[in-house]
Amino acid sequence: MSNNITIVGLQWGDEGKGKLTDFYSENAAAIVRFQGGNNAGHTVIVNDKTYKFNIMPSGVLHGKLAVIGNGVVLNMSRLIEEITALRADFEITPKNLLVSENAALIIPGLHPEMDAIFEGASGKAAVGTTKRGIGPAYMDKIGRFAIKAGDLLFPDSLPEKVDRLLFLHNAIRRGCGEKEASASHILDYLNECGEALSPFIGNVGQRLYEIKKSGGRIIFEGAQGSMLDIDHGSFPMVTSSNTIAAQASIGTGVPPSEIGFVLGIVKAYTTRVGNGFFPTELNDEVGEYLGKAGSEIGVTTGRSRRCGWFDAPLAARSAYLSGVNGAVITKLDVLDELSEIKVCVGYEIDGEKVPFLFNAKDEAMSKVVPIYETLPGWKTSIKGMKNLADLPTNARRYLDFIEKHIGVRIIAVSTGPERSETIEISKPVLR
Repeated sequence: MSNNITIVGLQWGDEGKGKLTDFYSENAAAIVRFQGGNNAGHTVIVNDKTYKFNIMPSGVLHGKLAVIGNGVVLNMSRLIEEITALRADFEITPKNLLVSENAALIIPGLHPEMDAIFEGASGKAAVGTTKRGIGPAYMDKIGRFAIKAGDLLFPDSLPEKVDRLLFLHNAIRRGCGEKEASASHILDYLNECGEALSPFIGNVGQRLYEIKKSGGRIIFEGAQGSMLDIDHGSFPMVTSSNTIAAQASIGTGVPPSEIGFVLGIVKAYTTRVGNGFFPTELNDEVGEYLGKAGSEIGVTTGRSRRCGWFDAPLAARSAYLSGVNGAVITKLDVLDELSEIKVCVGYEIDGEKVPFLFNAKDEAMSKVVPIYETLPGWKTSIKGMKNLADLPTNARRYLDFIEKHIGVRIIAVSTGPERSETIEISKPVLR
């Protein structure tokens, strides 16, 4: 039986996956990012110092092997920046950082510009992407035009591959009235980044197999949230990768049996960045309070997050999609000042009750009316509490209520942003 852990978000991202990856990394041999790009944002606070990551697996703070899998689209400039910043406090070498040779590259001057072109042409239907070039990079990967990290190890073959890529991109740019991209500039960029990153590029699948054979634990770190999954999320207002737990296998080269214990992370309320439906959104003083108390500003985008009550059917559906074995509730302390707290326990569509929603299309969800149950708040600070028994009775009742309605046992609760401000109820072990 696998002792690995796969960490996924059960909402629209920003659930606190970075903190929990860091929390569970102490006894791991490797921490692996398996999808997404630098549109992700993970914040970890250790000893009053804040570290922000877009690409680097957050468990690197433990000095463990950090792995960027083939399912990631890689902005090399951003990775080099993160390596440079981390080297002020940590040693980053090929011994503790490995980049998959099969990771497709995001190329500045090409993919982000294409992202902006597509968004601009979408008008009211715009997704509200981070414009980091994530979608266009995945398009090139699926279309078999992508340049991959392993290509940097063979610089003599790059000119031909860049010409092939630009055959597609420049045709689109001409059609949109944009200036064509320069092959020479792209080649200069690839060669410069290749020189810096080549020592880190290798065979991820083989390395993870060796860790498995030696009995080491692997933590697979997801980005974004389940409701942003390209296939199962709130299409079309989604990200460009699969964010559910099954992608941990596809995005790294391990078999599905090795994804291990699936840990689902949810906030004690719900947030979303960008456009798209949000049934429990609060456009009132409570929503404003949650935004301020929870410091709901996107790490990557700098945009304010939309805030609302906890959506249990949404979390339950996400937990089902990933086969979640245990849940962690984050930011419970944000609710400290509320006298009453609502939880969405079902929906109505055209007057008909729908307890568990599988159709996540915007057109269907635009008709959803949430059904709420109201629970009493606890009106006292729980920040930094480390024992479940210390929590106020109403806080524990709130956790019990959520556990019942999402159908997954809660194994930990976060009571503040620090690594130490975590109540561990049980260990993430497969039963």
